[in-house]
Amino acid sequence: MNAANLPGLLQRFFTDRLFGQLGASPHTVACYRDAFRLLLRFAAERLRRAPSNLRVEDLDAPLLTKFLAHVEQKRGCSARTRNARLSALHAFFRYVALEEPAYALHCQRVLAIPAKRYERRPVEFLVEEETAALVDAPDPTTWLGRRDRTLLLVAVKTGLRSCELTALRRVDVILGTGAHVRCHGKGRKTRCTPLHPDVVPILSSWLRERDSDPTSPVFPTLGGGRLSADALQRLVRKHVAAAAARCPSLAEKKITPHTLRHSTAMELLRRGVDRSVIALWLGHECMDTTQIYLHADMQLKEQALAYAAPLGVAPGRYQPEDALLAFLESL
Repeated sequence: MNAANLPGLLQRFFTDRLFGQLGASPHTVACYRDAFRLLLRFAAERLRRAPSNLRVEDLDAPLLTKFLAHVEQKRGCSARTRNARLSALHAFFRYVALEEPAYALHCQRVLAIPAKRYERRPVEFLVEEETAALVDAPDPTTWLGRRDRTLLLVAVKTGLRSCELTALRRVDVILGTGAHVRCHGKGRKTRCTPLHPDVVPILSSWLRERDSDPTSPVFPTLGGGRLSADALQRLVRKHVAAAAARCPSLAEKKITPHTLRHSTAMELLRRGVDRSVIALWLGHECMDTTQIYLHADMQLKEQALAYAAPLGVAPGRYQPEDALLAFLESL
């Protein structure tokens, strides 16, 4: 076995397997890239060896199990995120088993690492007062503050996924009549999401400060590049902490960029928008995915309860009014 083949295998996994054979979407490639970027840094620190000098044998099942625990315990990620990282590892070691049969037993041990079960809790979302406090938290007198305020406003009014939000380019924003944004979501689907009238002037003002290159990101870093997923999480966490002084209920919730997407869905649902329209709005593959918002909204459950008959009271039968009394009532 070639002990120094990990860099070559990993590069071929991305170029030949993901791009060449599978035609994986940019979102899948980015997810796998982030998983291995974290893993290589973790392994290099544990083994005191540069990432380029790591070997396939070094990434064994015990080390990968410790890495997955690190993702949950040290980085504060959920079990679902942990399972997403594991999926990337499984995909790579299936490829290694095909390319290097000598590592078949090693790969089999890695592939035996199971996904973790997790409790499906009601989704977290922000109410109107919390959303307003969060959007007002950034300082509008600074460049970063104006960027962050516009980003948060677009996020809560459109329900874009984090990857869709950071990938948004100037050419994807259409202002004027029928203002909307185009985004490329999961499953290679492109969809258009309308912009709320309150968002258009703020977004227009922000774009006037930006580079005129149509391919430049709408919400860039200071260097002009695209925001990373970690940077977006830190941005949201920072402004949630600031907004909690004005709206204390924010401190009681675990808020991530995806929480803003949930907040959009809940706002649409509470305003009576049909679930099928919400599914199209959010880019859900299946309308059943939108069902989680029905379970999360206590107001909707209370409204349904109001239609139920009290316990111990037999439901009555409708009796039409007397014709003469009905005539008098109509006068």
